[in-house]
Amino acid sequence: MGRSRLSGIELLPEECSEIVAWAARELQDRDRTQTEIYSEFVGKMEALQREFRGELDFRIPSFSAFNRYSVKLATLSSRLNQTREIAATIAEKFDAKASDNLTLIAAEAIKTLVFELLTNAGEGGLDPKGAMSLANALRSATQAQGVSLATRQKVEREFNEKAAQAIDTVARAKGLTRKTVAEIKAEILGVSA
Repeated sequence: MGRSRLSGIELLPEECSEIVAWAARELQDRDRTQTEIYSEFVGKMEALQREFRGELDFRIPSFSAFNRYSVKLATLSSRLNQTREIAATIAEKFDAKASDNLTLIAAEAIKTLVFELLTNAGEGGLDPKGAMSLANALRSATQAQGVSLATRQKVEREFNEKAAQAIDTVARAKGLTRKTVAEIKAEILGVSA
């Protein structure tokens, strides 16, 4: 599967990145129409071209390219929000162990999604706001894995403590030797004497 052709937005030079980031913020805020934002976008691009007086050669993306960028940005935001909502909803319905496994799966899915998005962005990369959103999603996924691990360790520690107490109680009642008790704990809990 080959790489797709770079869009008009992706072909813009680095000097345009602040204007593209501004447009992305405006599009996500949804306070103005896309046509209004595009009109101001063109004005900012033309001002940048005048500022560099021919030293910076680029074509201002057409409205259709701007529209495709807007749709792509909206799709990305929607997918990230859906991923968060799905993980939160499913996590509420499972116990600690199942939730722990689900968190690990969701975190890996988010990491994969971030990788796919970065790969699909091509050489043009992502605008700063998109990059920040991906970084936040990745950080949240990693933190969730850490919390999940801490929860699992706490549950295992509590289980081991209760199991050790139960083994000691049974051992006293049955008159088992310390060596036998140590062997049972090692077998069941993985605890060495």
